Amino acid sequence: MVGEEGAFVLGWDEVLTEEELSMTLRVLCMSEEEFKEYKEQDGWEDDSEEEENSTLSYEALSRLKTPCKKLLYDSVLLTLESYGSDLKAEQDLLNNTEAYEKLSRREQQALHVRYGQKRILHQLLELVH
Repeated sequence: MVGEEGAFVLGWDEVLTEEELSMTLRVLCMSEEEFKEYKEQDGWEDDSEEEENSTLSYEALSRLKTPCKKLLYDSVLLTLESYGSDLKAEQDLLNNTEAYEKLSRREQQALHVRYGQKRILHQLLELVH
């Protein structure tokens, strides 16, 4: 369901791999009986109305059922824990001109990428909390 990387892609306004995330959440949040039925049917039949409702804008994420929101919330926390520092530490380093200028160009670019990733993850936390 997730693909080879085993990750979902989030943008500033929406989930960019919405089909994969939607399908994964639906399966992981099923009851045992629903999952048995899903397996027996080899997935869901094509249902265009259901497909339209699976769009995962950030606004739609905030309206997910509680178990799915909790699953997303916990997953985001685990992802944030995998970083060596938190969002505030990255922001402090970006605001400290002297310390920032001591970093190599590559380290500066990595800092900007990490900071952006963490901001998106924190935004997602707020939506599903």
